[in-house]
Amino acid sequence: MENNLGDYRKSYEKGVLLESHLTKSPIELFEKWFLEVDSKFPEIETNAMTLSTLGVDGYPKSRVVLLKHYSRDGFIFYSNYNSEKGVAIKNFPKVCLSFHWEQAERQVIIKGDIQKTSARISDNYFNSRPRGSQLGALASDQSNVISNREILKNKLKILEKKYKDTTIDRPNFWGGYVVAPIEIEFWQGRSNRLHDRIRYKLDKNRIWTIERLSP
Repeated sequence: MENNLGDYRKSYEKGVLLESHLTKSPIELFEKWFLEVDSKFPEIETNAMTLSTLGVDGYPKSRVVLLKHYSRDGFIFYSNYNSEKGVAIKNFPKVCLSFHWEQAERQVIIKGDIQKTSARISDNYFNSRPRGSQLGALASDQSNVISNREILKNKLKILEKKYKDTTIDRPNFWGGYVVAPIEIEFWQGRSNRLHDRIRYKLDKNRIWTIERLSP
């Protein structure tokens, strides 16, 4: 089977990114873009982002996770620490996050160092989750091979009965990660493929420098 996608083309016309639009901190610009996209396109998951890690097999791998908090300290998401991504992060704690907001013709690409959040932050978020999501975290040995879906369904039924009248505590194999950015690139689609690319980089003094990149 052969599929030629050479004629798949789209002209990007929805926005510009000029130096006059920039902020000293990339977190401020990220927030501006995030809120704009979130208000204009409520039908999409604005906080969906692609997380790329380097696996223990030497191959990079990307998957979509959900951003749950951001600040000057970094970008937080939650996962099973024993999952494939968790093992990869433990072995090589440097990752890339990317947001693709197709409707706004925008991308944000974040490189950074990653570590676990505090137990307090993980506990607070776990306790805020719907009960079904809490049980799901307990039921799934994330990334492990299972023979069929019935195994998950049966395990969930057992857990529902076990925790019927009790509080569900966060398991120690599940919690948050925070990505401390060292580089953030903002990409705005433009006509004729002459896109706007602005990159913020931390220098040795932990000050953000700003560069425009050729598309």
